[in-house]
Amino acid sequence: MRRGPATTLRLLAAGAALLTAVAACGTTPTEPPGGSAQHGKGEDGGSGASGAAGGGAESGPGSGARSGAGPGAGRSAGEEGVAVPAEGHLPPVIDRVPTRDKVVFLTYDDGAAADPGLIDLVRERRLPVALFLTDSVAGPGYAHFARLRAVGVSLQNNTLDHPALRGLPYAGQRAEICGQQRKLRSRFGARPRFLRPPHGAYDTATLRAAADCGIAAVVLSRVTVRPDGRLGFAHGPQELSPGDIVSVPSGRTGGTGGTGETGGARALSLAQRTARLLAELESRGLRVANPEDYWGA
Repeated sequence: MRRGPATTLRLLAAGAALLTAVAACGTTPTEPPGGSAQHGKGEDGGSGASGAAGGGAESGPGSGARSGAGPGAGRSAGEEGVAVPAEGHLPPVIDRVPTRDKVVFLTYDDGAAADPGLIDLVRERRLPVALFLTDSVAGPGYAHFARLRAVGVSLQNNTLDHPALRGLPYAGQRAEICGQQRKLRSRFGARPRFLRPPHGAYDTATLRAAADCGIAAVVLSRVTVRPDGRLGFAHGPQELSPGDIVSVPSGRTGGTGGTGETGGARALSLAQRTARLLAELESRGLRVANPEDYWGA
């Protein structure tokens, strides 16, 4: 059967449309660069404190919220020029350690060096406490901290200038954490493995930066010794328990698990608060343990 020119043109047009439709069905949509993962989210929660006073926990410190993979996970060799770690390789956030050992961990900020009575107490009793140092505060007295390290004090990482990290860009957080880590390694010959973020505030970018710097764990506290010597508990049992991380903040900070208010009571020195805490620990059959033996193990 013969077809006229008009019929032939209609058939050719229909065939072209069919080929176009088939080609479109076989095309796979492309994913935007970087994929769909959302990095740097700042979900609140965790150790019972919020805002700049101690929140920012992703899923609850102390419960293994971030399993991590140990120090330096997801990093290439060296500190400079490494790729941003994947979220599956973030350090854990802890405010206690699951253990059956009857131990707790005492932590201080760099203001501890201003209390001679506390220094004497630490030396006399050989207390394996941890101090989290800020360069802008501790820098002029690093020689003094070296003497403390010689009697068993663990010197760990805070930041260069003590900013609230949560919400800062990743690069800025990394500079604060890695920068202080390099300072401490240069001064004392060992790289700190543990970070306490200023004010206890952090977000996912903090954890990614910490991983990039080789941090093994981000350390908050479940228990705070308030200025009047009373204990504040961020969550859980309202009493000292095995594995608790205890913060004894100096006057310049309220700690990471409780308030710094005295309720009208006279504020005690760090040495007095620590002595009262040690008596409470002894009455409960608890002792102070070296954090290096438990954190990030």
